[in-house]
Amino acid sequence: MELSAFRAWFAYYSPFVSVVGFVVALPSAIGAYYQSLRARQEVRRAREGTLHSRDCLEFVAGDGTCINLVPLETLPTLPRVGDVILLPGHGTGVDGEFLTGAYLVEKVEQIFTRAEYKGCRPQEARLTKAVAQVTSLNPAVTV
Repeated sequence: MELSAFRAWFAYYSPFVSVVGFVVALPSAIGAYYQSLRARQEVRRAREGTLHSRDCLEFVAGDGTCINLVPLETLPTLPRVGDVILLPGHGTGVDGEFLTGAYLVEKVEQIFTRAEYKGCRPQEARLTKAVAQVTSLNPAVTV
C-alpha cells in the first residue's frame, strides 16, 4: 500500500519539481558559462601581456618604474627623443615618488604585434604599446 501512495505522490508532484529544477538550473548553467568565458579571456590577455598597458604610451623612469600611462588613441603624435613633456606623475608633496613636472624624453620604443582580426591583410601589424624612457627635470625638494 505504501508503494502505491509513493507513486501517486511522485506522479502528482513530478511536473512541479521538474519546472522548479529547470528554473534553478538554467540560470546557474548560464552564469557558470559566462564566468568560464571571462576567465578564459583574462588568461589569454595575461598570456599576451596586454592586461594593464595595452594600447598605451608608458612613461618610465630610468629604473623601469612606470610614471604614467596614456592611451594611444588620445595622442596626436608620439614624443621624440629630446622632447620636454609635462607629466602629472602619481604623487603630490614631498612623499610622492614621481611629482608633477617636466621630464626629458631620452628614448622611445614601439612594440608591434600581429594583427589578428577578421579581414586583416597578410603580414599586417599594429602598434600595441610605446614606451618612453624619461628623466625628471624637476629640482630636488628638500625639507
